[in-house]
This record gives sequence, structure tokens and C-alpha cells, in this order.
Amino acid sequence: MPNQTNAYEPMLPSGYVAQWLTTADQQVLFQPQPEAEFIDKIDDLPVITVDSEQRYQVIEGFGFSLTGGSAMLISRLSPFERESLLRELFLPDDDGIGISFLRLSIGASDLSERCFSYDERPAGLTDFELEFFDIQAGDLEVIPLLQEILAIYPALKIIATTWSAPTWMKTSQSWIGGKLRPECYGVFADYLVKYLQIMKTYGITIHAITPQNEPLNQKNEPSMIMEATEQADFIKNHLGPALHAAGLNEVELFCWDHNCDVKAYPLAVFDDPEARSYLSGSAWHLYGGDISTLSDVHTEYPEMKLYFTEQWVGSDGQFGGDLLWHVRHVLLGSIRNWSRVVLEWNLASDPFCCPHTPGGEARCVGALTLGDGDSVVRNVAYYVIAHASKFVRPDSVRIYSDDSALLNVAFLTPSGDIVLIALNDGAQAQSFSIRFDGKNAMASLPAGAVATYIWHGA
Repeated sequence: MPNQTNAYEPMLPSGYVAQWLTTADQQVLFQPQPEAEFIDKIDDLPVITVDSEQRYQVIEGFGFSLTGGSAMLISRLSPFERESLLRELFLPDDDGIGISFLRLSIGASDLSERCFSYDERPAGLTDFELEFFDIQAGDLEVIPLLQEILAIYPALKIIATTWSAPTWMKTSQSWIGGKLRPECYGVFADYLVKYLQIMKTYGITIHAITPQNEPLNQKNEPSMIMEATEQADFIKNHLGPALHAAGLNEVELFCWDHNCDVKAYPLAVFDDPEARSYLSGSAWHLYGGDISTLSDVHTEYPEMKLYFTEQWVGSDGQFGGDLLWHVRHVLLGSIRNWSRVVLEWNLASDPFCCPHTPGGEARCVGALTLGDGDSVVRNVAYYVIAHASKFVRPDSVRIYSDDSALLNVAFLTPSGDIVLIALNDGAQAQSFSIRFDGKNAMASLPAGAVATYIWHGA
């Protein structure tokens, strides 16, 4: 039977620290390094103090978006290579990186081959009874690939979101921009409920949804505008009640799902007590604003969860710069600012950043590049997520760590291990001491590098 929820076990004696390293120059790519030993004292070094008694948010997972294009490309691999790759991606033992969380699009995203919904009608026609709902309307590889993934890792969590309602529900009557017509609020809620119900018949449980990806982005294909007051109305009067009426109370509902530069939007939704009663939290991207915005929202509504759900890597970037920026802002930054989930964007693309819709983003590099035959290239987002996902298993908790020496974040795992992820994005190597429970371990992090340190907490 497949190993379902196993944690990475460093297999080292008590008092020693395992180390995994990635460097911006790509000379070392997520490779284990010599172990360090805890001793009584190390003088004259900067110190990272880790305290497992000071605890913060519970971590729910790390991963990517399984776009329609990702599923199509992975499904084209030979059966042996596909199974080997999926085990590497979703199991943390051996050479696996242990992805524990995925994001799906409800209908097409801009990284589908074409725009579609599950209930399109010819121009001028509608379907308020959803009689023509068809889960097979597009992105045909997503469901069977998810079934393969769940057979390997059944504990996977999934969040799903829409890029656009069916065009007949929109004021624009098109895939790009437009708003949800007021008379279609109810049927769009029913559409989302039907999606959740049908996915369950395939053995796929959706953990959470957001009602609209990037609700202030009117240029993407597909896209749909939903102002904060409209989203609050939709949640409290339509989607929330529809989920409850369908017995889907376990599906968590998140608002926003857009950038860190408009914190007023999720705060306005939270400020509506009826809408907030149906919500678990808010979802975030970082194409604008500062990641510290998450802490601002947490301060206002500490009971509301924060999920970081998307950040792309562009084809015009460089491995080293992207590694350091994404680790600093997305991985470490979001977690130090209370996020429970960290998702990079596209899991897989081809060498030409395809597929995508005609008006979709044409420069998205996948965490994997899948080329001719069974060619698999692991790109920068793969390593960003791997440094956390392999070791920080679901239900770990963030713990205190001082960041005066280097930017870092620390965790206590369910198995009792301590995990510390540290970044040196400076121009010089940095030696430092890891101080835990009265002991010190000496470490040195090269310039332009990220490392994960693991030791037994007991």
C-alpha cells in the first residue's frame, strides 16, 4: 500500500542537524550536505535562536496549481515515467519532495488550451437549471490524473477557484472581463456546488474554494470582475447558503484570491458579519503590494486563515534571482506573515510556456518543463517548494526563530522534528550558530543560497 502521510525522516542521531542546500548559481540543487553537531557553545557568531515553546499558525501544505495544461503534459508521459514523477512529487520519502496541497481551476484558467466552462450555451440561450452541466467540457486530463495522484497520496488537500462564470451568466457575454449578472448570482452558486458534488463522485474531495480568481483583473483570458461588495453579497446570500443546503459544510470558503496591494477588499468582505460567518479566510498573490499585508489582515481578523495561492515565474527571469526573490517573499515572507499554505503557480509547462489560452499569460514557466518524449526539467519553483514541502508536513506549526542573522522560518513537525529554512541572499557567505534548547550548531550558508536544517526536537 502506498505510503500515505509519511514524514521525511532524516535518519540521524540525536544532537545532529541534517542540511539540504540549493544555490543560486545552480551548482547545488536541493542536495544533502554534511551534518552539523549541537555542542554547548560557539563564540563570536551571529545566532539564530529557535524556540519550540513559542508557537504560531498551523501549516496546511505546500504545492502548486495543477492547471489543465499541467495535467495534459504530465498525462502524455509514459506510464512508468508518469508514476515515477508523481511519486517524486507527492511523497516525501527517498527522492520525493512531498507536495501536500494543489490548486485547481473550476473550468478553464489562462493556462488551459482554450476557454471553457462546464455549462456553455449558444449565444442568446441560458441554463438556469444547469441541465447541460458537463464536467468533461474541457481539461480532460485533470480528473484522471488527480485520481492517480490520490492513489499515491490520499491525504492531498485541494483548493479550487473560478477564472470566469459561464459566459451567459456575465454582463460581457464573453470570457474576458465583465461581471456576474445579478440575476445569475444564485445559479452561479449552484454551478459551484454542482462542481463540488460531481468531483466527489470521482473520488476527489475539494477542501476549499474561492469564488473568483483575481477579481479585480479584467484583462486575463478568462477573467471576471467582482467588487468587494458584490463578493460579500454573493457569499452571504448565495454561495454560503448553497453550500450549507447541499451538506457541504466541510468545504472551506476563502475570499479575495488576489494581490497584496488592495487589503481593503478582503477587509471589506470580512467587515460584513453575515459574509464572514461563511468564510474561513482570504487567499493571496504577490504581483503587487508587500507580503507584510498578510500580517495587517491577521491583526484585524486573527481568526481568519491566510492562504498564499499563486506566484508565477516568468520566462524572462533568471534562476538565481527568482530563487532568492521567491524564497524571501513567497516562502519565508508569507509564512512569517501568518500564511498556512504556500502555492507556487503552474506545475508544468512545455519548453515554449504552453499551453495557454489565446489571451492568457504566455510567459509562465512551470515548476517542471516537460519536453519531447519523457524529458523532465526541474525549474526554480520546484526547488522553492521542495525546501519546505519535503520536511514541513501538514499539521506542522510555525515556531519562534530570530531573524536578525538571516531571514528564516522554523517549524515543529508532527513527528517532533524541528525544521529551519534560512536564506542568504547577500553577496558574502554567512557563518552563524543555530541555538536550540541550550545547545548550538555551527552552520555556514554560501552567498545566494537557501538551506533547510532538520533535527530531532526531543
